[in-house]
Amino acid sequence: MSFPDRLRRISPSSIRRLFELAGRYEGIISLGIGEPDFDTPQFVKDYAKEALDKGLTHYTPNNGLKVLRDAIAHKLKEENGIEADPDKNIMVTVGGNEAFLLSLSTFLNPGDEVLIPSPYFVTYSAIVELLGAKVVEVPTIDEKEFRVNGDDLKKAVTKKTKCIMLNSPCNPTGAILGADDLEEIAGVAIEHDLKVVSDEVYEALTYDGRKNESIASLNGMSDRVITVNSFSKTYAMTGWRVGYAAADETTVGLMTKFQMYLAACPVSFAQYAAAMAMKDPRRQSAIDRMRSAYESRRDYVFHRLKAMEGISAVKPKGAFYIFPKIFLKGSDVEFAERLLVEGKVVVVPGTAFGSCGKGHVRMCYATSMECLEEAMNRLERFMRRP
Repeated sequence: MSFPDRLRRISPSSIRRLFELAGRYEGIISLGIGEPDFDTPQFVKDYAKEALDKGLTHYTPNNGLKVLRDAIAHKLKEENGIEADPDKNIMVTVGGNEAFLLSLSTFLNPGDEVLIPSPYFVTYSAIVELLGAKVVEVPTIDEKEFRVNGDDLKKAVTKKTKCIMLNSPCNPTGAILGADDLEEIAGVAIEHDLKVVSDEVYEALTYDGRKNESIASLNGMSDRVITVNSFSKTYAMTGWRVGYAAADETTVGLMTKFQMYLAACPVSFAQYAAAMAMKDPRRQSAIDRMRSAYESRRDYVFHRLKAMEGISAVKPKGAFYIFPKIFLKGSDVEFAERLLVEGKVVVVPGTAFGSCGKGHVRMCYATSMECLEEAMNRLERFMRRP
């Protein structure tokens, strides 16, 4: 099958479709789009202005500004336990999504298989399918807090398997993989000589005193893991489109070559602002303020959902999503559309995140407590309808 044929077969994102549908109605409260409701911290915006004043408005190296790669290398070592040479092992990308495309393109061939714990972020399957490879969903369930384990992955491995994609904290479930989980997964990857793409975009948003673990920090994993991250969630910089990947030298070299012919480089002054933000002592207080607000909102939404008839929810450990199961007649798609039209609340059907999302919906609590309170009131009234 040709690339244009694959592109035509891929369905548009259900998240965007509902977002556009919501635009037709007044008084809607959206728990759909996964975006921080916080503004980018002022000190980050000031650094962007400084960059503009300095004339940083031209091309940068294809793999990103040296000052940003150096800052990322320092952060990876100090916070993630990952040793990465800024000149050989790190690449700056146009957000996290581009990092997935570039990295998977370096080793996937048509017919290869990629193991993805399901439910999963919508971008993963689209990129795998565009490259002519096959998504193999590895189910995760509510009762195990949506955490994948080594045995489930091992059962899904075939001779065509080339990669495992991980996401912790997870979009859409909020699940976090602990050290024991990652040790099991690493064992499977080493035994079957598999690559691991680890999406850690939500790493700063963990709750109840938990800390995110990086699988690339484990013994024997540094050369087989591609760690993907971005500034979108940690710094509320979604529109700035700055992400990065850390991987072995060969992979980063191929990604850089692809970048050369794709976007050339991420935005220069946005890269400078990101680099300075990583060094600024105010960064941690800005991150902590957002995380604390999200944790309070998570507690509120979970408490409200737990008290509702016809809904069952697992308390998320990270990110800013909750993924409740709905016990009503009809599909999750029908539920989401009815809730939009009749209840004026936007949620995303679980099947948008793979077959294992069936019967669930994703709710994003990255919005004000006032909006969350009204959304929960509307949802409660909707659930009581005959």
